[in-house]
Amino acid sequence: MHDDSLAPFLAHIRNCQTATLPGSRREVLAGDASFGLADPRLFEALTVLGYADGQVFRLPDGAALQPLGEALAAQGLYRPHNELFDVFDKSGTVIGRIDRGALPLLGCTAAGVHLNGLVEKPEGVFLWMGHRAQNKRLDPGKLDHLAAGGICTGLSPLEALIKEAGEEAAIPPELAAQAQPVATLRYAMARPEGLRQDTLFCYDLILPQNFVPQPVDGEVAFFELMPIETVFQIVRDTNDIKFNVNLVLIDLFMRRGLFTAEETACLRQALESA
Repeated sequence: MHDDSLAPFLAHIRNCQTATLPGSRREVLAGDASFGLADPRLFEALTVLGYADGQVFRLPDGAALQPLGEALAAQGLYRPHNELFDVFDKSGTVIGRIDRGALPLLGCTAAGVHLNGLVEKPEGVFLWMGHRAQNKRLDPGKLDHLAAGGICTGLSPLEALIKEAGEEAAIPPELAAQAQPVATLRYAMARPEGLRQDTLFCYDLILPQNFVPQPVDGEVAFFELMPIETVFQIVRDTNDIKFNVNLVLIDLFMRRGLFTAEETACLRQALESA
């Protein structure tokens, strides 16, 4: 009964759940630990490297992951980020690490943090949104959260959030540390760069009314303070917001009462079906 009013929000959710698993991909293991699904673009390279094992690819152990990432980058199969991320097996155990850019091609689970930067005023709730720089590899120029980013090797979600908040928006560590965990969202999405199996750790941070974020590392061109109702309309009516940010915002809108209880139940089921 909510198809018309919820259709745009459900479309954003479905847009992040486009992967058919395994599809044409092949399972990748380190020893006996399954950790990913290799993109067909890697089949030849993994075979030449000696990792073909029947219908799967098998690395000797997790220590082989980092040199594998370097070898694939040297062959031009992806552009390295020069940033190492943990690789998890299916049980959630860290088995090694690899360049961030290799994660989608290997179909590894990746983790990131997203920060809703909220300002509560007498006239209502406002949200700091970032305008992504035009030179970003992914979704240049689109609207984004106040701070967001992947979780590098060795960092907890909150530590990664504090790092990203400082690097992207000049939020002091003691202020960023006040952020409250509010949701964990997951999706499996087929993208040009490969399979994104992402886990998003979402946080809310109530900011002082006089705090103004400043771009630091060039990831964001500028920040804009918007009424939450305006952000709601942008999510509903456009594709102007980075694809996965829509999911975090939909969760925020539900928690802030912008949907009815029945609408919230429908959207929550869609979010949790990934």
